[in-house]
Amino acid sequence: MDKQRVKEMYEENVTAVYKYLFCLTHNADLAEELTQETFYQAVKGIDRFRGECKISAWLCQIAKRLWYKELEKRHREVPVAEIEEGISEFDTIENNYLLNVEKVELFRLLHHLDMSTKEVMYLRLAGELSFAEIGSIMGKTENWARVTFYRGKQKLMKGREEWNRD
Repeated sequence: MDKQRVKEMYEENVTAVYKYLFCLTHNADLAEELTQETFYQAVKGIDRFRGECKISAWLCQIAKRLWYKELEKRHREVPVAEIEEGISEFDTIENNYLLNVEKVELFRLLHHLDMSTKEVMYLRLAGELSFAEIGSIMGKTENWARVTFYRGKQKLMKGREEWNRD
């Protein structure tokens, strides 16, 4: 792959990959590091890209594997308390703007979902991927992704109602 095509692939997909990783990691620095590693791995393994899905879906698959490797390396999952602590520590104007009350509430509610539903919600909401792309990343069908997203929305609405009552 020539340098110009690599540059185009990067520019077209870096935002989606970063958003996806940020939603998984809840850490801007780690998301940025994993985003760079994702593109490095993609360039190394571009001959394995068969074109059966959009390149953004393929990149998110690589990103997800890298995140899981990072979790294995740490030998633990990121606890909710640590994520909430990390959210409150963002101090840049841009991040404060992005993490308004509704988004913080959404992230808290998302943490109560099962792992598959949570990942579908992140891919759709933050990654802005289609249901077909989500199905491809998750190794499932487009319909499965639609149903999982719908059920996740229902659970979030129910959780939000319960939160507002408390």
